[in-house]
Amino acid sequence: MTVVSILIPAFNEEDNVRTAYDRVLAVFDGLPDYEPEIIFTDNHSEDRTFEILSDIAKADTRVRVIRFSKNMGYQASVLTAYRSATGACAVQMDCDMQDPPELIPQMLDLWKQGHHVVYGIRRSLPDGPVVAAARRSFYALIDMISNDHLPRNAGEFRLTDRRILDELRRVDDRSPYVRGLISGMGFSQVGFEYDRMARTAGESKFPVRAMLSLAVDGLINHSLLPLRLASMISLTVGLSMFLLMVGYLIGKMFFGQDWPAGFATTTILLLLSMTLNAMFLGILGEYVGRIFLQSKDLNRPLIEHDLNRPGDAGRVPMADITSGSQPPAETISRSGQSQ
Repeated sequence: MTVVSILIPAFNEEDNVRTAYDRVLAVFDGLPDYEPEIIFTDNHSEDRTFEILSDIAKADTRVRVIRFSKNMGYQASVLTAYRSATGACAVQMDCDMQDPPELIPQMLDLWKQGHHVVYGIRRSLPDGPVVAAARRSFYALIDMISNDHLPRNAGEFRLTDRRILDELRRVDDRSPYVRGLISGMGFSQVGFEYDRMARTAGESKFPVRAMLSLAVDGLINHSLLPLRLASMISLTVGLSMFLLMVGYLIGKMFFGQDWPAGFATTTILLLLSMTLNAMFLGILGEYVGRIFLQSKDLNRPLIEHDLNRPGDAGRVPMADITSGSQPPAETISRSGQSQ
């Protein structure tokens, strides 16, 4: 029996978690050669999400629930789920069922053909035209400027082989961009097209601010282009100012030009210089901030509850996976007994 880990991050998804659980089980009912390990990572939900997940975990020992001590952000939640997976492969999907679990058999077929990563390419999006165009533009931009090949229009719906999962366990990143991490590892990766569905219930927990933050993480984590662009603009502006100064001196000294001292010109140049300095310092600050978080070991995911945590026999304890975190405040073993 091949174990397949299903990774489902959740935040305030009380209307969706049970539906997600039921639909995943329904898929595996038709896959007799595979056994699901369903891992929910609860990003410190404020509704009944954890209560519902606790009931599911008590009734089904194949379900593991990891609840963080605070909202750690989507990417950190996803990375923890990947590092917790014990299956021969893992499938990541959203809790709102926009990524249909009924496509898992197709992903497993491609995996059995020897591919290490199988990712879904969004053929259509339920978002409005503006948001959909912004998503596609971002995917194209980050693929264009990144040193690694990042598939365009590919979201979080993917299957990863055990080899990739083992590599992800070595990652110690305080501001991860998991999609880029997996794409940058190489190996055999293949995509398949699918139509993304509308949410089954509730509202999106990924507002515009979160999308912009994800875009910044993607650009900075996988490209030095912002720094190089800042250097190129600085050199271009500096060269232009130098040529203007030389032209002014030649005209003044050799051609007798009597140009009036321009207050407006001086003011514009000063404001331009200050704006460029502020912009470039902001770019540098983004990189330095990530170095600071990494060096101080800040923003490390802390586990508040870990339900149905695997035992030590053939499995990896959660304390090892979270890079030295304290043991969870409460665990429920595979047999359903509190520890």
